[in-house]
Amino acid sequence: MQITFRDAATASPSRLVARIVEQDRLPGGLEPVLAEGIRAARFTGKPGQIFEGFVEREGRVVRLAFAGIGAAGEDRVAALEQAGGVLAARYLTSGEEILTLDTTGSGLTAHETAAVLTGITLRSWRHDAYRTRLKEEQKPSLKEVIVLGAPDSDGTAEQAWSEAKALVNGVMFTRELVAEPANVIYPESFVERCLARFEGTGAELVVLTEAEMRELGMGALLGVSQGSAREARLLAIKWLGGEEGAKPLLFVGKGVTFDTGGISIKPAAGMEDMKWDMGGAGAVAGAMLALAGRKAKANVIGVCGLVENMPDGLAQRPGDVVKTMSGQTVEVINTDAEGRLVLCDAITWAQREFSPAAIVDLATLTGAMIIALGNEHGGVFSNDDALAEELLAAGKATGEKLWRFPLSPAYDKLIDSPIADMKNVGPRGAGSITAAQFIQRFVENGTPWAHCDIAGMVWADKPGTTWDKGATGYGVRLLDQLVRTKLES
Repeated sequence: MQITFRDAATASPSRLVARIVEQDRLPGGLEPVLAEGIRAARFTGKPGQIFEGFVEREGRVVRLAFAGIGAAGEDRVAALEQAGGVLAARYLTSGEEILTLDTTGSGLTAHETAAVLTGITLRSWRHDAYRTRLKEEQKPSLKEVIVLGAPDSDGTAEQAWSEAKALVNGVMFTRELVAEPANVIYPESFVERCLARFEGTGAELVVLTEAEMRELGMGALLGVSQGSAREARLLAIKWLGGEEGAKPLLFVGKGVTFDTGGISIKPAAGMEDMKWDMGGAGAVAGAMLALAGRKAKANVIGVCGLVENMPDGLAQRPGDVVKTMSGQTVEVINTDAEGRLVLCDAITWAQREFSPAAIVDLATLTGAMIIALGNEHGGVFSNDDALAEELLAAGKATGEKLWRFPLSPAYDKLIDSPIADMKNVGPRGAGSITAAQFIQRFVENGTPWAHCDIAGMVWADKPGTTWDKGATGYGVRLLDQLVRTKLES
C-alpha cells in the first residue's frame, strides 16, 4: 500500500474520501441528505462502526466514509487502528484505487494518524501468490492512501508513519513466512528469504549448518530433523544499535517449518495447518526486521531454530535418548513434542555465544495452550517476575495479549525420566507447564528468561481488526514494545 501526504488545500484525485470520527462528534457542515443518512443508519462513531454515503460536490460524485473510534480513552490507539482496519476491509476490493484520508480539523495527532495508517496497511495485507483464478471483484483494487491535512503538533505525520512503517514491515514479513506452504518455506529457504530481506539494514546474520551443529553437540535439535530430507539450520540475526559492549536481549524462536509429529504422527485432519508451526521463528525474524528498520537504540539478537519434523525410516523413535548441547540427556517419549527439543539446543548455543542479559523464547509449542486460552491470549512462563510483568505490559500496550502461568518444582518432577535426565513430555495434565519446565532446565546462570507459548495466536480462522483470515503476525509488536520499554525508554 502506497502512502502519500498532501496539503489540505491540494485537491485529491480520488472519489473515495474517509474521515475518522469520535463518538457523538460528527463533523459539521454535512449535506442534509448525508446527515439524514447517518441518523437513519444509527451511526454514532462507536469503535468499529462505519458509514458510507454518496454526495455531489463541485460537479463530481464523492464517496464519503466515516469510521468511528469511540470516545477518548486508554484504548484510543487500538480504536484508531481498528478504524483503519475497517476502512481497508470495506474498500480493499471495492474497485476504488485511491482512498483519501482527510484529517483536516479532526484533532488527530501525527502518531494517531500513523495508527490509522497502520490499521489500513496491516488489514490490506493478503497472500494471493498462488490464487490464479480470482474474479476481478475479488482482487484487491486499493493501491494508495492519500493523507490530507496531516497534523504536525507532535512531529510530522510523515515522520510518525516512517517509524510505524518499519514495524508494519516486520509484521508483514512474519505473515509472509508463516503463510507460505512448507514446500516453499523450509529451513534453508527461510534463511535465504531472511538474507535477502535484511540486506542493507545493518543487521548481521549468522547461519549454522547441520555439520556445524553436529560438531557442537546439538543432538536434540538434530534428532528432530533427522527424518527429513530438508537440512536443519540455526539462524542468528544480530542488531547492535545500543551501547557498545552492553549485554543483548535475546529472542529465540521455534521454527518447525512443517510438523507431521514424526513417528508419533498427527491425525490427518488439519495437518496442513502445521506449516505455521514455525510461527515463533517467524515472529523473531519479523521483530528483528522491525528493529533494524527503525534503527532501534538497543542490542538485540534473534535466534531461529529451523527444522522439519518428518517420519521417514531415519526418524527418531519414541524411547530414543538424545544428548543436548548442554550435556543433559532427554528420553524422547513423544516425537510430536519436538519444539522443546529444538529450543533447548538453540537456547544453549545462544547463551554461550552471546551471554544475554535476558532471554525470551516464542513457540507454537502446545495444543494444551489453545485449550487453556483459546485464541485470545498467548501464555507466558518466567523465572523472573520483572521480565514477566514487562511482557504482560507490552502485550496490553500492543493488543498482543499474554496470560501468565506458574512454574514450580511440583511440575518439574513430572518430566523426570527413569533412564535419562528428563523426558520430553509429562502426563496429560499441565501439558503447557511441563513443556515450559523442560525449557527452563536449559537456562543457565540464573539468566532472566520468559517462555511465550503462542500456539493459538499466529493463525486465525476468521478476520480480525488488523488481519485477514490466516497469518496474524503475532509476536512482532509484542517484542518491539518490550525493546522500547526495557531498553530504549
